[in-house]
Amino acid sequence: MNGHVSRRQALAGIGLGALSAGCLGRTRNIAGRDRAEQLTLQIDAAPADRDPNAIRIARHLAENLNAVGVDARINTLRRTDLWRKVLINQNFDIYVGQFLESEPFDPDAMYAFTHSQFVAEAGRQNPFGFTDVNGVDERLERQRRVEGEERRDAVAELQRSLCELQPFTVVAFPDPLTAVREERFKGWTNRRPLSVGALLGLEHAGAAEETGSTDETGSTNGMAGDGDAGADENATADAAVADGDAALRLVTTDDQITVNWNPIAAEYRREGTFTALLYDQLALADGGEVVPWLASDWERVDAETLAVDLRDARWHDGEPVTADDVAFTYEFLRDTSMGALETPVPTPRFRGRSSVVRDATVVADGRVELAIGDVNDAVAVRALRVPILPEHVWSERTDVATIAGFEFDVETTEAVVSNNEDPVGSGPIRFVEATAEESVVFERNPDHFLARADAPDGETDPAAEIPERFRGKPAFDRLRIEVSPSDIAAVSSVGDGLADATVSNLGPDAVPRIGREADARLVTGRSGGFYHVGYNTRRAPLSNPRFRGVLASLIDKESLVDEAFDGYAEPAASPLAASPEWVPTDLTWDDPEADPVYPFVGGSGTLDVERAKDLLREAGYRFDGEERLLSRGV
Repeated sequence: MNGHVSRRQALAGIGLGALSAGCLGRTRNIAGRDRAEQLTLQIDAAPADRDPNAIRIARHLAENLNAVGVDARINTLRRTDLWRKVLINQNFDIYVGQFLESEPFDPDAMYAFTHSQFVAEAGRQNPFGFTDVNGVDERLERQRRVEGEERRDAVAELQRSLCELQPFTVVAFPDPLTAVREERFKGWTNRRPLSVGALLGLEHAGAAEETGSTDETGSTNGMAGDGDAGADENATADAAVADGDAALRLVTTDDQITVNWNPIAAEYRREGTFTALLYDQLALADGGEVVPWLASDWERVDAETLAVDLRDARWHDGEPVTADDVAFTYEFLRDTSMGALETPVPTPRFRGRSSVVRDATVVADGRVELAIGDVNDAVAVRALRVPILPEHVWSERTDVATIAGFEFDVETTEAVVSNNEDPVGSGPIRFVEATAEESVVFERNPDHFLARADAPDGETDPAAEIPERFRGKPAFDRLRIEVSPSDIAAVSSVGDGLADATVSNLGPDAVPRIGREADARLVTGRSGGFYHVGYNTRRAPLSNPRFRGVLASLIDKESLVDEAFDGYAEPAASPLAASPEWVPTDLTWDDPEADPVYPFVGGSGTLDVERAKDLLREAGYRFDGEERLLSRGV
């Protein structure tokens, strides 16, 4: 028998049923049953039209699992349903997804992602149910306390532990791909064109002239690749004219921004760019720089206390932003029931940052003190990067959630599951209107401290210490986001002048289309949001780190970068690979053919099936007479 199987052969062996969408169910051994059965694992991922990279990774893993005798099945779900299943209900075997951070991040981002204190919580904090108290937990705590070389050493040991134990397998760091046109707005950055800082850094290029086939009435010839959709396109063009020349027009394939504006909801937000424009943070991270934002300044009062001074600001409903709102926010992030339920219900986002703040105390009008414990400056500043919420709005959302049509496996609150209709923030944009699954419109907030940056002589500068590139911004009066059915259609909208840029991270298949659009160009950079395969370590055999290590060795990251990402990504072993200054040399991907931790079992895209089976046997697993991997070990 040939010990090697090509990707094409493996794919044929799976059958179409295994790659189809929908709930496929799960086959599980009943404890105490004498006869072991074939191991079945389900891989959850978003469908190809929403995340082509994720589904290709899922298919690759399923092919190789089936080749070594595992009954691997792919289950595709809408992104919201996927994250509700994984993050809220924790009802999964394996998932494929992308880490939250859009830019290279501080190592403390791993605290919430892997610390065992979050095992019982629902949300993006430790979705794996992973525990390693004397290893990973200890190193996570240490990197929060120490500075300089001591912290570097702690972070290096943390990465080694995570790479060895594999609660998740890092696959690749994708290049963010965005199509833009520069007739109306300039300043698109290659670093991250759709981050908060990048959008606020745009400059208006002046009156745009109608080009192409769109005339003054807004009529157009239609999008390439989508047939004759003239009525819809006329409506889009008419909307652009109505919004005026100073409207920034974006197009996305993700319709969630048209129905949900909840900044703390785990299943709706990934990067949260637009909710971050609706809700100010005390400090804003822009590239490698952290700048004062809603906080005009902060200082260490003592080793474990941070004092924060607030700018003069107002909520979108006209109420003043106060130190009480800041104190409320940190208490609310720890328990959205505000003590009303027997067990606290923390927010399913920002837990790593909010966990730094043990208490918040109002000490004066516009000044609040945060008890942060024994943490270094980098961790303390991360704690300032949470959305500040209006107490008079969110304090009314502490009741147990009872929403028709939704089932929750754990007790939660209205705050966590609410769509947050008519959002009230303090940010530089404010909500105007939305049509579900079609479009959403925001407008410039004239009362924001950025808009008031040009203070008359003798008056306090409302935007003191704010970098010049942000003062007087945003450069657009309105922001319209339209939903598009596909990446190709989104790129066509940019090329036809119906949009200024795409929002969703485009798949590599859309890149050639950008090249064919005369007025569009590709903007790309490096993302911190690595694609990974996550394992539910609450379930056997995924609870076994040796088994997870074998699964990691079934993933040919180099081939995936070439084939799934078309080269627009970098393979990696460490979750901090986008910040190479933190990665020890033994975890650096120097050899293009070999993962430094769990090398692929095979070569050139071909799995060595017999060697992979030997690894499983060495880990204590058995096969039946038909070479099917049994669900119980020896």
